[in-house]
Amino acid sequence: MANNTETQHQKPTQHTPANRNAKRIRLGRTNRLQVVREAEQGLYLSGGPDGGILLPNKYVPEGAKVGDELEVFVYLDQQERLTATTLKPLAQVGDFAWLTVSWVNNFGAFLNWGLEKDLFVPFREQKMKMQKDRSYLVHLHVDPETYRIMASAKVEHWLSTDVPPYRPGQQVEVLVWQKTDLGFKVIVENQYAGLLYDNEVFRELHSGNRLSAYVRQVRPDGKIDLALQKQGQRAVTDFSNVLLAHIQDNGGFIPMGDKSHPEEIYAVFGVSKKVFKKAVGDLYKRHLITLEPDGMRLT
Repeated sequence: MANNTETQHQKPTQHTPANRNAKRIRLGRTNRLQVVREAEQGLYLSGGPDGGILLPNKYVPEGAKVGDELEVFVYLDQQERLTATTLKPLAQVGDFAWLTVSWVNNFGAFLNWGLEKDLFVPFREQKMKMQKDRSYLVHLHVDPETYRIMASAKVEHWLSTDVPPYRPGQQVEVLVWQKTDLGFKVIVENQYAGLLYDNEVFRELHSGNRLSAYVRQVRPDGKIDLALQKQGQRAVTDFSNVLLAHIQDNGGFIPMGDKSHPEEIYAVFGVSKKVFKKAVGDLYKRHLITLEPDGMRLT
């Protein structure tokens, strides 16, 4: 990653191109911009000062020409000028992300987010002093004073306080935040705080994992209780059909049963041993399978 200089921390004036054009494009986000002119150093795209935002030659797609529209990520270069790239960053402004520290200096830490210019985390936005090569959960935002893209490890300050619009049983995407005595704190759909209780976790989890979960309830305080699999008889019925199809696809017999390890069950089916055993019992009661010492077979 490029080694940013101290100039990153010098506050830009009110008359910088970045400030004059703040409302024209989405800084720190992907934009669809039109090529307005060609230059020796690359292509200029609509929306910036003096006729365009530079897309340097090394990022110009083959065959791109004036009039084309391109999907680009817009950020500030080392000289604090609006610039574009076709690289895809690991996160964008408004996102929560698990990122690794590339280097640290007297101003703060710098995270690898997939671009040449690293992402700045000032000391005031760190919960503890960040260390090189360690990873942290952060939120990306545009600093209102300096108009620079930066990150904050104080993620709780950036979570929505609105009542989550979810119903029990609804599937959501979550980002694992941290382990607690009760289970794992997670961020739900990049907006809300949630919790996976320990007795609902049947696989190994780590901070930074992204996975699907199911809403158990939305609590009065707005936090969300979650599970890694569907709840109730519907979950068993749904998985019973999956298990039956799996046995059929494997010649009518699989070498799995009550003695199978939870890790093996999850690796094959993505469910807990509890749900697996209930589905086996359901198929057995319906006389669709027979149980043998080394597995189960279609009747």
